[in-house]
Amino acid sequence: MRKFAKSFATVAAISALALTSCGREDPGTGTEGGGEAAAGFEEGAAIGVALPQKTSENWVLAEKLFNEGLTEAGYEPSVQFANGGVSEQQNQISSMITNGVEVLVVGAIDGAQLGTQLQQAADAGITVIAYDRLLTNTENVEYYVAYDNFQVGELQGQALLDGMAERGEGPYNIELFAGSPDDANAQVFFDGAMSILQPKIDDGTLNVVSGQTEFNQAVTQGWEAGNAQTRMDTLLTGNYTSEELDGVLSPNDTLARAILTSVKASGKELPVVTGQDSEIESVKSIMADEQYSTINKDTRNLVAQAITMVEGLASGEEPEINDTESYDNGVKVVPAYLLEPQIVTKENAADAYADDPTLSELTK
Repeated sequence: MRKFAKSFATVAAISALALTSCGREDPGTGTEGGGEAAAGFEEGAAIGVALPQKTSENWVLAEKLFNEGLTEAGYEPSVQFANGGVSEQQNQISSMITNGVEVLVVGAIDGAQLGTQLQQAADAGITVIAYDRLLTNTENVEYYVAYDNFQVGELQGQALLDGMAERGEGPYNIELFAGSPDDANAQVFFDGAMSILQPKIDDGTLNVVSGQTEFNQAVTQGWEAGNAQTRMDTLLTGNYTSEELDGVLSPNDTLARAILTSVKASGKELPVVTGQDSEIESVKSIMADEQYSTINKDTRNLVAQAITMVEGLASGEEPEINDTESYDNGVKVVPAYLLEPQIVTKENAADAYADDPTLSELTK
């Protein structure tokens, strides 16, 4: 098993949450401790989709795709963003439960702060699917659908090494950024990347000049670009007056662009910078030889898989899963369906986005 259980414990410590971790005797069932899997429901049933704040293009696209896809499949979608924060999402989920949804698909702002609402869902016999972000410290989540987040980190770490190697031999000076500590994915991304980078730090190929190599030193609260840019400004001022910066591990495209903005303002040569999400502006940046890489996690495929799971539940079947051991949420291992991410650089962008009507135009 990969190190997700350890990752979660670190997130819990940062969040000052007292969690207990226990494995499931039968991780393949997907129903232990939560509301029982739906025993089938009628066409036209209400399906609740709770999404976080609109922090990326992919979340905005997901709203559109869920509304269209669930309607086309014959259900009544209730898709809501919680731009007001955790308390708003808690209230939205409670309202969906009161209004009688059959399934809850939850993309959490903070996956550890929905315990009360998920217990309400379990009491009402509602099946809960965690979407993109794991729901933590609760028994009341039946399934998880996401891209393989540890592999995302591995791809980012390798892309950082490859990009710097294209420019010349090491050793290389780098800095590390991570996502928001209230997002359970952030630690997994970071751990995946560090599984590639740490051996190179240990053998001297990589030098983190600031010394900030721990997740809690690298986090970016709220995935906010301004927070990343401020930290990059501080790192440059404090550590790179005479040193060159060769690379920066960035966990997503929004932060990558903020990091590049900071470096541009400093007058230094742009380092190799990774990313994730295939945002339009970052794909443009990659084609302009600024940002080095991103990760293609096609939201269309992720939403389609979530809807496929809903359709399985509607017919009284267990949804397909392909991972029963990786995602320990602190209370149980959540059965998951994981999609495979793809690294994208300028070299393979045209192929990677060939079937995307928007992004394919940017690679010509």
